[in-house]
Amino acid sequence: HYTRAAAKEFGARGISVTAVGPGPMDTPFFYPAEGADAVAYHKTAAALSPFSKTGLTDIEDVVPFIRHLVSDGWWITGQTILINGGYTTK
Repeated sequence: HYTRAAAKEFGARGISVTAVGPGPMDTPFFYPAEGADAVAYHKTAAALSPFSKTGLTDIEDVVPFIRHLVSDGWWITGQTILINGGYTTK
């Protein structure tokens, strides 16, 4: 709801607001916060991703969309876009 509210607030000033939600990423921040069961679950789910070699989201998966948002994608606003290779479709 925050993204939609912010889009309404800032839209009148020509500012678009879009949230980007990447899937699980292989970073130092991902594993320490997770218990052993959660890590095993994510690795299993990641292995099932139809669009990724590892199932984990790489920064290279996210950057092209961000570039699009700041150029031709300015009309996209009030949305949360999940960039996760189908991870949330499971």
